[in-house]
Amino acid sequence: MARHNRSTKEAKHRRKKSRRGPPTNQDSFRALWDWFLPAGIFAKLVCHGNTKWLPTHLVVLAFYWTWSDARCLTDAFVGASEVARSLFELPVIHTYQGFMRALVTWSPTLMRLLTGLVRQRMEEIGGRWWRIDGWVPIAFDGSRSTAPRTRSNEAAYCAANHGKGTTAKYRKKKTKGMRRKQNAKNKPQPPAPQMWMTLMWHMGLRLPWAWRLGPSDASERDDAMAMVACEDFPEKTLFCGDAGFIGYPLWSAMMKGGHDFLVRAGANVYLQVETEKGRVVKEGRDQIVVCWPKDAQRAGLPPLRLRLIHTRIHQTKVWLLTSVLERTQLTRSQSVRLYQFRWGIELEFRGLKQTLDRAELRCRTADRARVELDWSILGMAVAELFALREQMSTRASRKKRDVPAKRSLAGTMRALRWCMRNRNEAVESGTSLSDRLRDAVIDEYERPSSKRARYRPQNPDKKPLGDPKLRVLTTKEKQKLRKIEAKEAG
Repeated sequence: MARHNRSTKEAKHRRKKSRRGPPTNQDSFRALWDWFLPAGIFAKLVCHGNTKWLPTHLVVLAFYWTWSDARCLTDAFVGASEVARSLFELPVIHTYQGFMRALVTWSPTLMRLLTGLVRQRMEEIGGRWWRIDGWVPIAFDGSRSTAPRTRSNEAAYCAANHGKGTTAKYRKKKTKGMRRKQNAKNKPQPPAPQMWMTLMWHMGLRLPWAWRLGPSDASERDDAMAMVACEDFPEKTLFCGDAGFIGYPLWSAMMKGGHDFLVRAGANVYLQVETEKGRVVKEGRDQIVVCWPKDAQRAGLPPLRLRLIHTRIHQTKVWLLTSVLERTQLTRSQSVRLYQFRWGIELEFRGLKQTLDRAELRCRTADRARVELDWSILGMAVAELFALREQMSTRASRKKRDVPAKRSLAGTMRALRWCMRNRNEAVESGTSLSDRLRDAVIDEYERPSSKRARYRPQNPDKKPLGDPKLRVLTTKEKQKLRKIEAKEAG
């Protein structure tokens, strides 16, 4: 093992020698990389003595690889290596197999460094969107991407108990009269391997914050709890989730970390009130409730005091549950506004699957498929970060209140891919990479009709959310509660 003098080599090779003639698109790329990757960030990394590439080369090559619109991964690597080679004027990794082996080896280390760097750059350029109503709003949700049907992917990502759960049994029972009889010659195919991703997403800047990957039957609540415990979050972080992110363990983990949360409550939430008068939450009202399940009581854990808000979003009556007890710190209107911002994470998943074409992964081994999805999410975050930086650099953009919401991922990727293909062309007025990223915004024309699909099949497993279940604390529970309060006060 040998340590490279990273700071000297990166400062030497990340900038080309001065040239004559007008600037090119490659110069625009170089300026963005110099801003995002400071000199010496990889100085502490120790590579093998025979390694000829620098960590900066691998990182930039991986980003170009994820941004490519080539369907075949090897074709994407060929195009990305040409762009990276012209950027550094040095030979980078020559073969696709060597590139993938390097990514599998170095991804855990590089991901920790680069996700922290993305958050740092987000705070630098965030401005008024870094905090909304005084909070750093972080949404979380989960989705799946399909992997090729290979033995490696099936062993790593397929659910071991597929078809044995309560939902599967319910479906079989419901469709018993419509199902075909047993057919030994035409047996049903096993499920395709799918990778589950739980994403944390900054709601103000509309950028990925952290994520966790796992098999198709992974628990998004467990993933969210693990990220709350191990990731870094700024002061006054407000986590926002839908009705699936519930439960005493998750909520207590957020509150122990010094953070707060805002989630939607449904019939799967069981809460307690101390007085008979507070059993019903009227529309337009809120009240203090207690979350103290039997398991927490037996374990001697303290109850969670929360605020239940009954409000309306458009035509739907909703119940929002938050750990912010003071109404002055988080009003009812602010709660509704923040919960509506959470919907943007669904658009982020759509951009990853459709714009970056990662609904179906290509790698045929489990470790490489994980690397492919990891770098695709990070590449999407960096591309959006570049576009946001350029769009907020002008005085007119800084005055607008909806700059992050107007950013277009499809327009951003078109700008990056065009400059990758035409990297050596001279930049004309208004056609540079910065200009194209600045113009990567969604259309603003008024549509004559709705984009909603004409045919939307009903999901038989999707039931009405319902109302949260409230009950009055028993006499023994009240006595336990008084003892805990007295102990905390003393």
